[in-house]
Amino acid sequence: MSNPNQTNYEKVTPYDTSQMDKKSQVTSMFDKIAPYYDFLNGLLSLGIDTLWRRKAIKTLLEHQPKHFLDIATGTGDVALEIHKQSPEATIQGLDISSKMIELANKKVTKHGLSDQIKMEVGDSEALRYEDMAFDAVTVSFGVRNFGNLKQGLSEIHRVLRSDGHLMVLEFSKPTIFPFKQLFNFYFKNILPFIGKFTSKDPKAYKYLYESVQAFPDYDQFAIILKEIGFNKVTWTPLSLGICTIYLASK
Repeated sequence: MSNPNQTNYEKVTPYDTSQMDKKSQVTSMFDKIAPYYDFLNGLLSLGIDTLWRRKAIKTLLEHQPKHFLDIATGTGDVALEIHKQSPEATIQGLDISSKMIELANKKVTKHGLSDQIKMEVGDSEALRYEDMAFDAVTVSFGVRNFGNLKQGLSEIHRVLRSDGHLMVLEFSKPTIFPFKQLFNFYFKNILPFIGKFTSKDPKAYKYLYESVQAFPDYDQFAIILKEIGFNKVTWTPLSLGICTIYLASK
């Protein structure tokens, strides 16, 4: 059921129902679109998502972390990118969708990396890991889907070592005219249309637009990170503000 204490962006859900909370709806949505997820990411971003992940991990690796937790790992592309750039790293991937984890495990096995990259189903707002267990935590296109954003960020803060770093890669709202208008038209009208015929779940891509519009990006998200206890918070827009890299330390 809906939580009256949720903020506006946390009330944005994939489906119009009061019978499931946001976390349950997001899980159901990703289970449905999992088989089409990689194809659609490449198609809808024209392949730029690969460059975003590469740059985000490169930025994080300046701090030389060795033990990673990749939250909202999806089909494992971020975990694999971490390994590509830091072959000695150990990586724990976690996602709330079991279907996504199934696909991620297939990729990890295919690349022969089962000893270095572990995947499991889990809830970002109730992490099973001990305090200060990781050097770095990454969340790519996942914080918008947290049912309780501050709870999820607090859990990340808890499992990070005292000198650890958080990297968030997330969609944001362009501000430059006329790119802002073109972006909004594409996300609001074209993207759900494509999703309708490819993922069999057009509401998933309607939710993508709505959640991006509602999410507190740039300085607003930086403020939330600082409220949780993170410091040295920086943010770097990519591709004229389509997405943003946030980096913070504990």
